Amino acid sequence: MTFAEIQRAIEDLAKDDQTKLATWMANRDRAMWDAEIERDFSVGGAGYGLLENARQQVKRCESRPIAEGPRRP
Repeated sequence: MTFAEIQRAIEDLAKDDQTKLATWMANRDRAMWDAEIERDFSVGGAGYGLLENARQQVKRCESRPIAEGPRRP
């Protein structure tokens, strides 16, 4: 099917089926995003180094909660 055919098929769906489809797509997107974040911040992932750097800063007391705001000189 082409994208245009899929669009037409969606438009032809009953409103409650369109809602079910939108909900399914949103849940699917969230699951895919969660899986990507998990991969990125697992050992060997693209963001793992950033995570380790943040952990080390906390251990060295070089960071603090965001709610406290930036350090003042």
